[in-house]
Amino acid sequence: MKLLTALLALFVLIMAAKSMFLSFRAQNPSDYADTGPAFSLKTHLSGEILAEGLIYGPTGKMTNSFVARMIGEWDGDTGTLSEEFTYSNGKQQRRKWFLKLGEGNRFTATADDIVGEAQGTVSGSTIKMEYRIVLPDDAGGHTLTATDWLYLTENGTIMNKSEMRKFGIKVAELIATMRPNPEARR
Repeated sequence: MKLLTALLALFVLIMAAKSMFLSFRAQNPSDYADTGPAFSLKTHLSGEILAEGLIYGPTGKMTNSFVARMIGEWDGDTGTLSEEFTYSNGKQQRRKWFLKLGEGNRFTATADDIVGEAQGTVSGSTIKMEYRIVLPDDAGGHTLTATDWLYLTENGTIMNKSEMRKFGIKVAELIATMRPNPEARR
């Protein structure tokens, strides 16, 4: 019995170490400090943006997809990002982020469904943002801890990957692209 307990403890320790050092959560903004092109919130989250994405549930299966139209506007070091989502299940959602640039490539953001302030860091071609989000009642009303990474590509497309956790366990994942809205250029 002691051997089984020791093996189980070793397994749990290995899985925890993998999660901390060999996974999405192990990334650090400093890992991307020398990457380019340089991500600028004022430049790359400005104007009309089209986003398309997939949402995965806790089993890894896709649970929904979405298209979002966004508008980013800036006045000095403060900005807004208005989002209008249309999901494949027919639901619609609106959110408006309020962004504030800070010192040392840091920024904060708030929105109606965010608990407190989201904390963000810009580093090279990436942005990392961490926050707590309250899901709508029809999605359970849970409060989840979210980690967002945005990666700017050479052609200006932004790749977004987010993980949402409850009690440290991943319960949802989002993968999306964001790019200037081609319909806005007509």
